[in-house]
Amino acid sequence: MSGHLDHVLVTGGTGCIGAAAVRDFLALGASQVTVATRSNGPGSLPLWLKSGNTERLQRITMDIGERATVHDAIQSLRPTAIVHLGALQSPDCQNDPDLGLRINVGGTLNVLDAAESAGSVERFVFASSAAVYGLRERYPTATVTESAELAPPNLYGAWKVAGEHLAQQFAERTGIATVALRLNTTYGPGRDRGMTAAVTHAMKSVARGMRTGTAEPYRMPYGGRENYHYVEDVAAHFSQCTVQTFDGYGVFNIRGRTMPVSEFLDTIAEVAASFGHPDAVDLGIAEDAAPSPFVCDLDETAVTATFAELPRTDLRAGIERTLRAFQEID
Repeated sequence: MSGHLDHVLVTGGTGCIGAAAVRDFLALGASQVTVATRSNGPGSLPLWLKSGNTERLQRITMDIGERATVHDAIQSLRPTAIVHLGALQSPDCQNDPDLGLRINVGGTLNVLDAAESAGSVERFVFASSAAVYGLRERYPTATVTESAELAPPNLYGAWKVAGEHLAQQFAERTGIATVALRLNTTYGPGRDRGMTAAVTHAMKSVARGMRTGTAEPYRMPYGGRENYHYVEDVAAHFSQCTVQTFDGYGVFNIRGRTMPVSEFLDTIAEVAASFGHPDAVDLGIAEDAAPSPFVCDLDETAVTATFAELPRTDLRAGIERTLRAFQEID
């Protein structure tokens, strides 16, 4: 296949979103998909690549924090598109700021610089975050658009702001079409790490209860409202923003649904009951839980106007798929 799907490099491609995106790229006909991670382990890839297409997939070891390694790898691979998902999650950034800075800022700069030097890249897609925004009460509008004030509440968000600026400078300097996608609470199979993985852990506890017949208590560490995205939808945003026509630089909120955390938990219970396991649920919000520190009500007007075929799975359907998957794999 010609164009930027000839060879797609996905950093962090064994993670929750990356693995599902790799499946999408293979299904879309990419000639080669290379997954680059520090460990070179399979991660979440087996969840999504259960049959076929793996002859066009390769995994390499690449620590994005090591500049020379990144440059050598990308120069050798000469990908036509790069999807940059490699990063430390919020808790890891807070626990080890030096490593977080090296990976989330230095690593992003290394990948961008190597992409520029390679001379083969036609599209760059960067995983940003709604953590670039401030707390929800900062914004009086019904939804939060991409032009809203950036006021990240933690190191992870601050470094995503830096990544966006680096990506914009890269696009303006090179003319390579570059997209930054801001996402919030991704849920679904493979979502094991990060603060907002909590609702997925809640579903895992219910799935275990469905198997054993005994409810396993789980209490959410935060409450309030969140903007939710099903993992396959997030992956589709990255794959479609890689293959569809686009020029210049753009930053976009991805599609999702905002609701109270308590309502999400109630829907999990309803789905479990519809599966015939009403007694498998013991979910709630911890007594000392604070509101989620991340913004919600992300406006999706810009992304849907710019890119076609971006899905938004019904919340109940996403929970059903997740519970069924956890019954099989956990």
